[in-house]
Amino acid sequence: MTVENMTMQYRMPFTTKWFATGYTEDEMKDFTKMYSDQCNTLLRECDVVDGIITGISNRDVIVSVGYKSDGLVSISELRDIPEINIGDKIEVYVEALEDSKGQLVLSRKKAKLIKTWDRIKRSEVDLTPLEGLVKRRTKGGLILDINGIEAFLPGSQIEYKQVTDFDSYLGKIIDVGVVKINETNFNIVVSRTALIKRGLDSQKAIIIGNLENGQILEGIAKNMAAFGVFVDLGGIDGLLHVTDISWKRISHPSEVIELGQKIRVVVLGFDEEKKRVSLGMKQLIPNPWENLPESLQDGSVVNSKVVNVTEYGIFVEITPGVEGLIHLSEMKWSQFYGNPSSIYKLGDAVEAVIIKINRDEKKMSLGIKQLTVNPWEKDDLLITYGLGTRHKGIVRNIIPVGAFVELENGISSFLRLSELSWSKRIGHPSEILKIGEELDVNVIFIDKDNKKLYVSLKQALGNPWEIYEDFFQSESIHRGTLVKPTRKGALVLLPHDMEGFAMKKDLIKKDGTEAQIGEVLDFKVLRFEKEIRNILLSHTDTLNSNVGKGLDGEVSKNPENNAENLEV
Repeated sequence: MTVENMTMQYRMPFTTKWFATGYTEDEMKDFTKMYSDQCNTLLRECDVVDGIITGISNRDVIVSVGYKSDGLVSISELRDIPEINIGDKIEVYVEALEDSKGQLVLSRKKAKLIKTWDRIKRSEVDLTPLEGLVKRRTKGGLILDINGIEAFLPGSQIEYKQVTDFDSYLGKIIDVGVVKINETNFNIVVSRTALIKRGLDSQKAIIIGNLENGQILEGIAKNMAAFGVFVDLGGIDGLLHVTDISWKRISHPSEVIELGQKIRVVVLGFDEEKKRVSLGMKQLIPNPWENLPESLQDGSVVNSKVVNVTEYGIFVEITPGVEGLIHLSEMKWSQFYGNPSSIYKLGDAVEAVIIKINRDEKKMSLGIKQLTVNPWEKDDLLITYGLGTRHKGIVRNIIPVGAFVELENGISSFLRLSELSWSKRIGHPSEILKIGEELDVNVIFIDKDNKKLYVSLKQALGNPWEIYEDFFQSESIHRGTLVKPTRKGALVLLPHDMEGFAMKKDLIKKDGTEAQIGEVLDFKVLRFEKEIRNILLSHTDTLNSNVGKGLDGEVSKNPENNAENLEV
């Protein structure tokens, strides 16, 4: 029977001619209506159902879906099936229960699209893998064909590493997962790296599930940074922190490990939730503190090597992996100013004394000053630094109210601001002192018990107010430079580093203007006040004076005051 004859047969009405069984025509009408209603409840338009191929022609196949009539499917919709046979099961989409000719209309192509769309939507929820054929490249990625539906694979989602050759993927079938669907625009975005990551996460979970603290593993140094090394354990990375590489101090992992090197590590801890594994390498060998000789005790003198320099001291290595701290306060008997890096550098050999060793906490403090006698405890200290004795010292630190001067290792003194100069008005010690400068100073106070010593710079130079009293007698004229303005006048720098003061009314020049800072002029001494250390000056009085003026090169009252004989 041909397909056309079979189709016509299903369209023929039920009559008593068909059923010679004694049913009346009315009974057959009721039966036909009941049968039609039952079929309509079992099959609906837009359903995707399983069908059985019951016939094959050059153009169509007949498919039975358990309905009152069979449907036709174009044979072109089955091109993806290598061989078609009667009895094969296929999925079809019910387009219409009856068309204008009363036929059941089916489509396998639409059934495939609907099933694919369902799988795509399910993949968006649970990242179910889908096979996609790479059809073409586009800006920023690839276009995939997933059973007739196109999807976009961004370039960043193809591999973990950056992909530059998109053409190498054309024509390949790859597994992807759906990460975004825009049903309005029918845009589908897929990812390959999401599937890879999920596979790695699953693998990591299995590996972490079998990990135990203390477990020894082998891994490959995969990546390196200043803080540590990432080790590939075969599917999961672990972090080997720089402090867990060696018992001795290292500044960078590359000092011990090379990239690609196979290393043995021990599991120190793992976080199943964050999939993180902490590793150690130094833990595979004994802690050198445990083998430290018992002969090393408080007070022992040791040879060490500088392994770290900080602002507060230096760390030294006694034996490989055993370090101690020499604090700033333990370097010198006197206060240490500045940074230890000005004296010590990495690798320097240092002899030191163990002050305190704690084997339980693996800590050690050492000192250098203990190798010498505390100079404050010397019997002849009060004689060496008696009042009025002169010493050479180095300026170690400067503060607003004075400076600290080191006289010898362990003996530090304080130089007050008021002891810097007899004549200059100094606002800050840095105006005349520099750190590291060597000075001659006199001792003016010493307290051995409290380790206090005060010195004077000006007393070591002598009191100019007594030395130059006759030189700056009243009415004498001297060349001076205006150096600093005040509220009532200006300070004037005179010969022999002496300072005087001129009021504003005494700064009026010949042309009627007031002298300015930096000008060099002749000044007459109005009063030399030794008791209060002040020299009162006037430039204006030199203009009306009958005595010689330094600026004119004439001789003043005092022949020693000639301008050409003085240094300003």
